[in-house]
Amino acid sequence: GLEFSCAAAAPAAERRGMNAQTFKEAFKEKIATLKENLKIDEREFSNPWSNQDKAAVLQQSRCFSDTPIDSEKCLNLLTRVLYLLQQGEKFTPKELTKLFFDVTKLFQSPSTRLRRMVYLVIKELDPSEGEVFICIQCLIKDMNSKNDCFRANSIRVLSRILDPTMAAQIDRYLKTAIVDKNPFVSSSALVCGINLMRSAPDVVKRWVSEIQETVTSKHSSVQFHALALVHELKKSDRLALHKEVTKIARSQLKSPMAECLLIRY
Repeated sequence: GLEFSCAAAAPAAERRGMNAQTFKEAFKEKIATLKENLKIDEREFSNPWSNQDKAAVLQQSRCFSDTPIDSEKCLNLLTRVLYLLQQGEKFTPKELTKLFFDVTKLFQSPSTRLRRMVYLVIKELDPSEGEVFICIQCLIKDMNSKNDCFRANSIRVLSRILDPTMAAQIDRYLKTAIVDKNPFVSSSALVCGINLMRSAPDVVKRWVSEIQETVTSKHSSVQFHALALVHELKKSDRLALHKEVTKIARSQLKSPMAECLLIRY
């Protein structure tokens, strides 16, 4: 009986060995094919934005004034504008001003996707103080809207274009946004504070109690940005910074990113 079972087991083991070997060979063949396909894809890939013409883009920006606004067409054109800016394409002051005015007309569109692109382009265009007044009211309106995406992104744009006087005028809105229940809005307000520390530190120093409240937030991104802003506020006073870091270290940080910041400080 033992001899029979051993004899029966031998072919089974042999079959398993053959199956494993077959599978291994098939797997190698699939990997080789995949590698070859990837090489072909790399050779065939071409950047769809590589041949952008600045003059053509500026001419087509007239579509921003169309009624009704064609969201998809405007999205495509804004993407091309961003590509040119990121590639270091040189625009004259006159071209930038015209482009800025054209882009601000898109605030009329309710499209969330288009509005997000408008925010990005306005930040990259870096409007002058005289031009900022054109869009400041639209941004403040968005900051107080019921759409959290509009609120958060408008705050991030405002942090890049506000001067100290304007920052003081909307101080209470930003202070309220810091403790907003939506983490995206709260983080955006904290990022705004970090940016404003360069231009309007006196305004940001009024938000200390709200900032301290967000250090213990259950949301990791909020806690991270709150700790970064605390550091900006205290970094000129080493003793105060040491006390703050020691106090926070005793608490339970929920954000790994915030823990990394704490170690750095």
